[in-house]
Amino acid sequence: MSFAGIAEGVENSNYLLRTDKAHYILTLYEKRVKADDLPFFIGLMQHLAKAGLDCPVPVADKKGRILQKLCGRPAAIVTFLDGTSQRFPNVEKCRALGNALARFHCLSEGFAGVRKNALGPEGWSPLLASIEGDLPGMPDAILDQAGDSLKKILKGWPTGLPSGHIHADMFPNNVLFVGDRLTGIIDFYFACQDIYAYDIAVCLNSWCFDADGSFNVTKSGAILQGYESQRPLLDAEKKALPILNQGAAMRFFLTRLYDWINTPKDALVKPLNPLEFWSRLRFHQRAKGPESYGLWH
Repeated sequence: MSFAGIAEGVENSNYLLRTDKAHYILTLYEKRVKADDLPFFIGLMQHLAKAGLDCPVPVADKKGRILQKLCGRPAAIVTFLDGTSQRFPNVEKCRALGNALARFHCLSEGFAGVRKNALGPEGWSPLLASIEGDLPGMPDAILDQAGDSLKKILKGWPTGLPSGHIHADMFPNNVLFVGDRLTGIIDFYFACQDIYAYDIAVCLNSWCFDADGSFNVTKSGAILQGYESQRPLLDAEKKALPILNQGAAMRFFLTRLYDWINTPKDALVKPLNPLEFWSRLRFHQRAKGPESYGLWH
């Protein structure tokens, strides 16, 4: 009956499709999403939806095909989920997020798909090296400072922690709520295999800093409590939180900085300011241990 472009999101082009039977989301895959990775993303969504996680269900055509070609790009349709996202979720939403993230990790264990984290620690140094030229609005010598910080992060990066399938991009705009009830997790296009606690660190970075830039330890504690209600953390995971959070902040600082200088001026979605995550990195560098994130035991 109608379709409308959705301006949210920076990786793909999304449209809301309204039909007389139901509503759907059409996605045209752009930019960092590789066509070869799409079967992994689609398969993971199918697996999680079947296992009972609230997430979009890919829709097949009459011949059973999910992946299509539209306007010269790979495309797919998924079911529409009720709910809205909030930029600054409250404590109850944070607790629900932690619970859902742990369920994601546990329920995805039976999924056989394999995908390396292309934006994990091994990719950060090459990404930093690819950023050159004018950096309008950025502090002087920020690339040198980022290089020094990155060396320390990579030197201290933990090994041997529990790993599996992670979402890797569970920002507030990728989680839907009706009231304080979590109704859906969306946008699986960075999902991969990596350290579970790194996925938690991505959430702490994106959910627990308030509008004034300060870290909200109450929200952080709620995420961790919600998570541990489904999957208790090992002591080694808790101790690794400061360095994992530094890594997560660095990852999003670098991708935002890259987009800051490479996004066309006439693009519908404007690049996000990298300095937001630069200041978050500074917070995590001062963190003493798991207690800085609301873990007292």
